[in-house]
This record gives sequence, C-alpha cells and structure tokens, in this order.
Amino acid sequence: MSEQSVSRRRALGTRWLGVGLATVVSIVTLGLGLTGRLTLYISPESVWFACAAAVVTLAGAIWSCTLPLGAESDHGHDHGHDHGSSDDHRDAAAASPRRAFATAGTVTGGVIASGVVVAALVLPPASLSVELAMSRAGEQTALFVGADDVTLGVADTSTFGVGDWASVFATATNTAAYDGKTVSLTGFVTPADADGVNLTRLVITHCVIDAQTATLPVTIDAGEFKTGQWVQVEGTVKADADGRLHVDPTSVDPIDEPGDPYEY
Repeated sequence: MSEQSVSRRRALGTRWLGVGLATVVSIVTLGLGLTGRLTLYISPESVWFACAAAVVTLAGAIWSCTLPLGAESDHGHDHGHDHGSSDDHRDAAAASPRRAFATAGTVTGGVIASGVVVAALVLPPASLSVELAMSRAGEQTALFVGADDVTLGVADTSTFGVGDWASVFATATNTAAYDGKTVSLTGFVTPADADGVNLTRLVITHCVIDAQTATLPVTIDAGEFKTGQWVQVEGTVKADADGRLHVDPTSVDPIDEPGDPYEY
C-alpha cells in the first residue's frame, strides 16, 4: 500500500473521530431535544444548554469540512532537520513503537466511541428508572440529608412528589405533623423489606448519572403489582405507633410510564 494511500486513510480516520462523531452526537442531541425525549437523560433545565452546545458543535463540524483532508494533523512538521543518516535511523526506530501504541489506542478509542454513537442511533430512547433504582436501592445520598428543615417550612404538602416525601420520611423528627396529610403520587412499584412494597421514583439533578432513588413504603399487597409497574397512588400519610411514616392508599391505579419519568 502506498504511503499516500496510508496517509489518506489515516486522515479519514482522524476526521471521523473528530468531526464525524461530533456531528452525529450533535444531530442526535438536537433530535432528542426537538422531540422532547432529551429529558430521559438530563434535567429539563439543562436541555437548552445541551442543544445550544450541539448547534455550536455542528457549526464547527461543518466549518471543519471545508478544510483540506489531512489538515487536522498537519502541524508543520517540516522543521528543516539536518541530521545524518544514522540519526535518522535511530529517530525512526524510537518513533516506531510509540506510533504503534498511538495507532492501537486511536483505533480502540475509535471503535468504542463509534459503537456508543451507533447504539444511540439504533436503540430507541428509554428511561432507566426501574433498573437504576433497583441497583441503587438502600444507598444513603445527599438527597435525604438535612431535608427536614426545608420540608417543615412548606405549608402545601399536596405539591410534594415522591422525592419530597422520601426526604420527610427519612429525616422528620416530628412525624405526627405529617399524619393524615393527603397525597397524590406517581411512581413505580419495587419490593421492600419484610415482603412490603415501595413506591419509587428517581430524582435527578443534572442527568441520570447523578440519579438518586426515592422510596416510600405503601400499604399494598406485595403480589398485587409486579416490580416496575407504574401506578398512581391516592391516599394519606400515616404515622405508626413507633413514629414511622407510610402511605395508606385509598386507590392504586396502574398507569403507563409517564413521558418524563424522573423528578428533579
């Protein structure tokens, strides 16, 4: 294979890893944003920033395509070196292993990055609610630390979601203050200790990577709904004799997964 052909293939690979992948990721991001499905991965407050960044990246990618092929790696390596033939051979011998490792790393990274991008194109957008919540069940996170001071100051508890009530359940020192409060909550069913059932929701700050699992014990027959079934729960908060809180439902209706499955 001629040196010119090798150089051209290397230039094409470099352009794909840089401009090509950036273009595809930008298009996917804008497509998800325009269809309202980007919130399956990031919070609504971050959608505008992600779309703006995608537009800037796409504009840069389009501009890069006006450059001659191979210009990305042309940094003016012709510095007028005037070495003897023995020095040239030594330099070439030393550079060969480094070039081989660099090529191997580039190819490996390119394959992985391309696979991720292709998967994003082929696989339909889907929430990670049930799988992620189950994997993080029982974790102690900052979501439920010191929340009692905040929630005690909120008069209208009817606006609370699963995450808000989970903070109350985990930190409230005066549980009697919440006894009898009505709730209208949406979440999915997960198993609890002692054959109990939890109403669960993922609460995210920026994206699904920082998602935290919020759970509420609900008085439901453990065999009534399968794990992962989304339900709409109407009922009241009850305080047990030992001060623990749980939701006593008046109705539990199975529903489809909502378009935005997360709380924020």
